[in-house]
Amino acid sequence: MQLPMSGVGEILKAVGDFGPFQKWLVLLTLLPCFSLSFHQFCQLFMVPHEPHHCNTSWIRAVGPNLTEEEQLNLTLPRDADGAYEQCSMYSPVDWDLDSIVAYGLNATEKCSSGWVYPSAQAPSLLTEFDLVCDRKDLNDISQSIYMLGMFLGSMIFGPLSDRMGRRPVILISIFLQGLFGVAIAFVPHFDVYMAFRCVVGASVAGITMTILALATEWVGVSHRPKAVLTSHCCFAIGQMILAGLSYGIHNWRLLQIAGSAPVFALFFYIWVLPESARWLVIKGRIEEAKKVLQKAASINKRTIPPELLEQLKPETQPKPGSTLDLFRKKHLRKVTLVMTCTWFVNSLVYYGLSLNVTNFGLDIYLTQLAFGAVEIPARVGCIFMLQWFGRKKTQAVLLILSGLICLIIIGIPEDQPMVTTVLATIGKFTATASFSTSYIYSAELFPTVVRPVWGCARCRRGWQGS
Repeated sequence: MQLPMSGVGEILKAVGDFGPFQKWLVLLTLLPCFSLSFHQFCQLFMVPHEPHHCNTSWIRAVGPNLTEEEQLNLTLPRDADGAYEQCSMYSPVDWDLDSIVAYGLNATEKCSSGWVYPSAQAPSLLTEFDLVCDRKDLNDISQSIYMLGMFLGSMIFGPLSDRMGRRPVILISIFLQGLFGVAIAFVPHFDVYMAFRCVVGASVAGITMTILALATEWVGVSHRPKAVLTSHCCFAIGQMILAGLSYGIHNWRLLQIAGSAPVFALFFYIWVLPESARWLVIKGRIEEAKKVLQKAASINKRTIPPELLEQLKPETQPKPGSTLDLFRKKHLRKVTLVMTCTWFVNSLVYYGLSLNVTNFGLDIYLTQLAFGAVEIPARVGCIFMLQWFGRKKTQAVLLILSGLICLIIIGIPEDQPMVTTVLATIGKFTATASFSTSYIYSAELFPTVVRPVWGCARCRRGWQGS
């Protein structure tokens, strides 16, 4: 008797759906998740708000004995509230000090000699690279470039994992994340920082996509939601760890090393991480597939019938789908458009709240801790909501609630930071649950052949929304 196309699936059933081997594999896939949230949100704590003003040390040439207050009073204009302007200064003149004191200065210009940060206690991205005034937009641009890296990573590592295998792509992604994550701590220029962040973003996408594929290809269908949910919870715990790390380490370079270097400990994966048996069979590497299946069965204390194993034949790899396949049929086209909008809105709300943790008015470390903690019940609660109310109603209600909360936050006065933060935390809960719903909903709506194509399109919508 010859095995049908699902032959490897029958053998995996004999191996066991969720035995010790699969549990060990899921544990291996969870470890990198703790570092992913660090790279996603660490920059928020590396660009703290710092009072600043133009560097006006030019006046020291004619007034070396001036006090700091006298120097600022002579060289900086004041705003309507009487505070020193942060982004402009009086134009330097070739006068003696008595003339400057007698006649004063009137002409102003932008800061030409850099900035001074009187209260800065530890080096930050803001103070080292002067991310203020005309350069303050570089902070948002660098975060967008990181998201662009995630999009590029999904386009590169997704097809690469189909060609090279799950295991080598995971190892390459972990290596890139560790190498460029640590290298960021030594960059001399902000342009180099942004370029390295782009590579880290690509590696994060590679790890996320490939580890999920490896786990789902070994774990039985009924246990896959638990595996995915657990990885999402580890991402939330990583956010809480980030709050603690950033509270204890204020030097941005040391913080970057502390969050990036531990990933090198995962290089024991070279010896313990198995390849996907399904991928090996599709690629015709039958002997390797047999060995890894027998090893899994041994760990699970199960036995694969020899006749079942011997009849294992290469499976025909289905023709890959294309982007056009998502729009050829009316029903699939409708699903694609609806889910595209859903993912865009999810990303807009989730990252809109997560990346504004410094603007809610309360302690950013406690707010980040709360934002991470609230994701755990959101992920777990999502499973029950889906069982009780179904996919469609759950998705619609969560999206509506997320949008309403964001609209309410806009109307809250700035002198009510507690109310704003509480609403933002509730919004993070609904947005997180909505994200989890979208993962499950999308996997069920799209046929297997076009699911990878939708995955890349989803990443693009997520990047645009963020």
